[in-house]
Amino acid sequence: MSDLIPQLTQQFFNGLSLGAIYALIAIGYTMVYGIIGMINFAHGEIYMIGAYVG
Repeated sequence: MSDLIPQLTQQFFNGLSLGAIYALIAIGYTMVYGIIGMINFAHGEIYMIGAYVG
């Protein structure tokens, strides 16, 4: 039972950081779509390369 609080805290911060990454990706897609009016698939490819390398 004593290990529950640190695990929940860690999971909370993991979810918060993952949500922030998803939000940054979505904001990037929205900005590119708003400026040029079409989806730029290179945007996603850069994130996938970063995920693969990192």
